Amino acid sequence: VLYKENIGKATPTPVTPEMERVKRNQEIISSVLYKENVGKVTPTPITPEMERVKRNQEIISSVLYKENFGRATPTPITPEMERVKRNQEHISSVVYKEGLGKATPTPVTPEMERVKRNQEHVSSVLYKEHLAKGTPTPMTPEMERAKRNQENISSVLYSDSFRKQVQGKAAYVLDTPEMRRVRETQKHISTVKYHEDFEKNKGSFTPVVTDPITERVKKNMQDFSDISYRGIQRRVVEMERKRVDQDQEMLTG
Repeated sequence: VLYKENIGKATPTPVTPEMERVKRNQEIISSVLYKENVGKVTPTPITPEMERVKRNQEIISSVLYKENFGRATPTPITPEMERVKRNQEHISSVVYKEGLGKATPTPVTPEMERVKRNQEHVSSVLYKEHLAKGTPTPMTPEMERAKRNQENISSVLYSDSFRKQVQGKAAYVLDTPEMRRVRETQKHISTVKYHEDFEKNKGSFTPVVTDPITERVKKNMQDFSDISYRGIQRRVVEMERKRVDQDQEMLTG
């Protein structure tokens, strides 16, 4: 507040292209002077001890940061705050788009494609040159056994997880209008296919070879049918005779 009170009123001046050019030149000069003042250094390899110290330092910094953190009072996000936030995002987006200049799109020429492919080949070659040579190790019976055991353990754990999470549980699927339409269409297709097969096979028969055993079975079945039919017929005749006798007794009695 005191700082703002001591500041007098100023007249804003527009940023002209000349001022922009001077500002960019000043930045370039500062960068060049900075690089000239940097001396030559000797790179040192990152040892495991340095990695350990770095991790410890990060952990200590995290702990100290959390210790210095005071207690805060949470404030609810009101609709007014949400509105201001959205307005600020819109304003930032508009200002960003206004600051963007017009760009001229350039087509990707065959020469640019060739240079790009060459660069990829060069990068691949340099990467392979920096790779060290590896020493192949033979696959011993012990390694094979350990590999099979690991596969068996993974299979057992997967089966246990499957039984606990999936087995015995039904998968619920929403019965949407689209699914109902597909189901009805599938039924119609199945019906048409069935009728088509039926019409195609209608009137045809499968010839069966008649051997003595088939003839004997057929004759036995016919005999059983005749015996059963005759037994029922005999019973019907007896019941009819008894009924006639009862009617005669009732008339004479």
